Amino acid sequence: MVASNFQKSLQLVLTEEGGNDDDPADHGGRTSRGITQREYDAWCKEQGLVTMDVWQATQKQIDQIYYQEYWLPVCDLLPSGVDYMYFDMAVNAGPYRAAVLLQRALGVTADGRIGPMTRQSISTADPRWLIDRFTVLKKEFYTNLHQPKFLRGWLNRANFVQNAALAMIGATA
Repeated sequence: MVASNFQKSLQLVLTEEGGNDDDPADHGGRTSRGITQREYDAWCKEQGLVTMDVWQATQKQIDQIYYQEYWLPVCDLLPSGVDYMYFDMAVNAGPYRAAVLLQRALGVTADGRIGPMTRQSISTADPRWLIDRFTVLKKEFYTNLHQPKFLRGWLNRANFVQNAALAMIGATA
């Protein structure tokens, strides 16, 4: 398990998330570097900070949200590559969905909780196999959303994440 993979994973996620966006077709609404306005407002209130336009959020704040809300507590329990893949899916579709897809890839009960049975299965899984299986399930998830405007981008992202995750373990697609 690699506790130090956050910064590398964060840079890859930020590459995929891009800058500022306010696409009316995107259910997330106004977003900056992958963080929605609603999420940013809630985080600021929790931190005792004044809320403002998410487009004005500092990079430090964005990084803290990613670490606190998406990296912790699961990613440091995962092998290198798998940690990044899980993190990316948690950012893109939420931590619960990332956990369910990881559990489905492992063939364990998909309850959205990374508990002892899931952790045991992770510890015995071949990381390359798990990355490949997780990618198949991510693509199925995206396809089943029936949002053709975003599908090509999501599938490209799944391929990018798979290749980067495999590179982290010294493998290639």
